[in-house]
Amino acid sequence: MGEIMLRLSTPGNSRFIQSDCFDVNYGGGEANVAVSLQNYGNEAYFVSKVPENEIGQAAINSLRRFGVHTEYMVRGGSRLGIYYLETGSSLRPSKVIYDRAHSSISEAKLEDFDFEAIFRDADWFHWSGITPALSDNAAECVRRACIAAKKAGVVISCDLNYRKKLWTPEKAQSVMRPLMQYVDVCIGNEEDAEMCLGYHPDADINAGQTDAEGYKQVFINGVKEWGFKYIVSTLRESYNASINGWKALIYDGKEFYVSRHYDLKPIVDRVGGGDSFSAGLIHGMANGKPMEWSLEFAVAASALKHTIPGDFNMVSVSEVESLMNGSGNGRVER
Repeated sequence: MGEIMLRLSTPGNSRFIQSDCFDVNYGGGEANVAVSLQNYGNEAYFVSKVPENEIGQAAINSLRRFGVHTEYMVRGGSRLGIYYLETGSSLRPSKVIYDRAHSSISEAKLEDFDFEAIFRDADWFHWSGITPALSDNAAECVRRACIAAKKAGVVISCDLNYRKKLWTPEKAQSVMRPLMQYVDVCIGNEEDAEMCLGYHPDADINAGQTDAEGYKQVFINGVKEWGFKYIVSTLRESYNASINGWKALIYDGKEFYVSRHYDLKPIVDRVGGGDSFSAGLIHGMANGKPMEWSLEFAVAASALKHTIPGDFNMVSVSEVESLMNGSGNGRVER
C-alpha cells in the first residue's frame, strides 16, 4: 500500500538547468516492491488511489504491464504525485524534487478502502514510512490497514524509509513508533532507525564505516521493544554517487547474519535500490526460505537494480540466483 508517482528524470547525467526534456517513468516505494514480487512469480496486489484521468490510468497501466493486480487501486482525487530526478555522477550527488502535495493518495479516506476484503486471502502486507508521511489521512489509512491485516493473520513488513523532505524526525517518531506494534519484519538503514525510531547505530556512515557490530544493539533493542520477528538493515558504503559498497544484516532475536558484500560501480540508477531489497527479502521469506537465503537474495537483487534505469527492478529469479552463486563478471550471455 502506498503512492505511485510520475517520475520525470533528466536524460543521462544531465542537470535540471541544462535539460530541455525529461524521461518519463512511473514508480514509488511500495509500487516498486509489487513489481519485483510479481516478476519473481508471486501474486502481488497494489493498494492506492490515483486520479480518474489519463495520467492516473497510465500509472495503473505501468503496474499492469508487469502483472501486478490493480483492482484495489481507487480512482479519485485531484492529481498524481510527481517527482523530478537529476541523476548524479562521481562527486555530484543525485537530487530529487517533490511535487506531490494534494496527491490522490494523500487525500484518501478510510471509506476508500475495504480492508477486510483486501486482506481476506492475503499472506503478506508491505508498507513504508513514505506513505504515513504524506498526510494525517494517509497515516490513519496505514494504521487501519495494519489493524485489519493483523486481524486476518497477515505477516506485516515495514520499510522505515525516512524522507526529510516530507516530515521532521519528531513527527516521524510520533507516527511511526506506535505503528511498530503491528510490524513483524522491520527493514531500514541507519538514518531510518534514528529518524523514525530514535535509535542511533554505533557506526560512521559518512566515513564508510558500516561494521555490523555497530548495529547489533539497535537490533536487540528493536526486538525487545516491539517484538519484531526479524529486523533488517542495509549497510551502504557511499564513496560517491557512482561507487557504493553494499551488504545487509538480519537478526531474528537469536542470531545475526551478515550478507555477502558487493561493490557497486558504476551505479546506473540507485532509485528503488532499497525497494528491490525489500522485495527480495519478502520473496524469500514468503516462500519459506531460510533467513540467510532470503537476505542473500535481497542483497543480490538490489545490487542488480543499481544497474537498471527507472524505479522498477526488471530482473528474474534466475538472474538474481546467478549473481548469488558468484556469476557477476558481466560477460555477454550468448
